[in-house]
Amino acid sequence: MTDRPHRVILAPDKFKGSLTAAQVAAALAAGIGRAAPDIEIRQLPVADGGDGTVDAFLAAGWERVDLEAPGPTGISGPTAYAVRENTAVIELAAVVGLAKLPGGQLDPLGANTYGVGVVIAHALNRGLREIVLGLGGSASTDGGVGMLQALGFRFYDELDREFPAGRVLLGDVNWMDHNRLHPALADTRITLAGDVDNPLLGPNGAAAVYAPQKGAGPGEVATLEAALTNWAGLLGQAWADKPGAGAAGGTGFAAMAVLGAVPRPGIEVVLELVDFPAQLSGADLVVTGEGSLDAQSLNGKAPTGVANAARGAGIPVVAVAGRLQLTPEELRSAGFESAYALSDLEPDPDRSMAEAAALLERIGERLAGEHINP
Repeated sequence: MTDRPHRVILAPDKFKGSLTAAQVAAALAAGIGRAAPDIEIRQLPVADGGDGTVDAFLAAGWERVDLEAPGPTGISGPTAYAVRENTAVIELAAVVGLAKLPGGQLDPLGANTYGVGVVIAHALNRGLREIVLGLGGSASTDGGVGMLQALGFRFYDELDREFPAGRVLLGDVNWMDHNRLHPALADTRITLAGDVDNPLLGPNGAAAVYAPQKGAGPGEVATLEAALTNWAGLLGQAWADKPGAGAAGGTGFAAMAVLGAVPRPGIEVVLELVDFPAQLSGADLVVTGEGSLDAQSLNGKAPTGVANAARGAGIPVVAVAGRLQLTPEELRSAGFESAYALSDLEPDPDRSMAEAAALLERIGERLAGEHINP
């Protein structure tokens, strides 16, 4: 860079298990600010549909709506979604995600998505007709049946007994009644924001790939696969084969098949709705990143989405990560001018995560010296 930048955009994703995206941005801002006190810094934390999606919108000035909703095991607790005009952004992870499990106790067969349906209904009752549902970080593999039940679907077993609220046994569902589905859904557009394209069933499906991360052993994976197969037979195999049907334990499948939801890359949705292109106006440098910058980051993750948007505006991009597993050639081809890793400063992973904020401040100072005050 020949001219000294005067405006920097900080648009990182979270460092999972360590810092939220907002905390990452704040730490970088502190370091850059010390090294270049005259610089204008804009903090725009981002997300890709998973943990931290609502926070990204709140940081961009959207209204916060607080409410109580059932968690993945049915225990009610506080949650929130973001609103602007006619649009609600709802983050599944913030309602029925892994972090919402009582005591962190995994429940691969019992966890469900009923609570996220409660939150969607809350938004519909407020008159909102544009719903963005962030998928990711789910604790369940219930195929989204809990979500549909909370929205008015009724499910019955072979003896015509209705399943109680939040207690649908997916493998035992024999028939269903959709006549009480929330009437506002007919006039509502739902967008799914996520970063996976798995189908519902099979070796790349919701149970086989993701259920083990939610505590399922081999026998439980087989049980869940059988239940989802029954579910696909009820709603339609064609929907089960759609990319993204396996997202969030099969919630993508139910949302597409019943609610008419349209899947999109999460980072694209987030950047569009926070008006990221306009935020780039007048910027001279963009800094993005996430906990691990690796091969998966190249496939629709937040940092590459930010890099693509910035590169399209002709603005150089620098990446920051907890650990860096991309070659210089891969970084350049992805649009990054350079990259910094916490592991270069602190090679011990545990200490690096525990001291991430301080390390990021040091990287901010270094980044300022090399890219802002060269």
